[in-house]
Amino acid sequence: MSKGKSAKGTAIKQIEMRRCVACRQARHKSELLRVVKNSAGEIFLDDKSAGHGAYVCRSPECVASIKKRRNFDRVFKAKVPDELYDMIKEKIQM
Repeated sequence: MSKGKSAKGTAIKQIEMRRCVACRQARHKSELLRVVKNSAGEIFLDDKSAGHGAYVCRSPECVASIKKRRNFDRVFKAKVPDELYDMIKEKIQM
């Protein structure tokens, strides 16, 4: 049996799992928020833009943790503005 095929030869849809940078738990992609650094060096909150992405859970604990420990600064190797953390807080409260 080849990779990505079932016994009957039909394609198997893989579950898109990503890891939160705060709690390090793997979750389904839809349960996380994506922060992107594009080729121009801009860092913003987005789901589908091209660039280096990092994910965070939609929990207040994880958002507080990434702001306190500056996880995104390490991931992107750049200073992430505090406004981005505020945008993430607003997004999870919706």
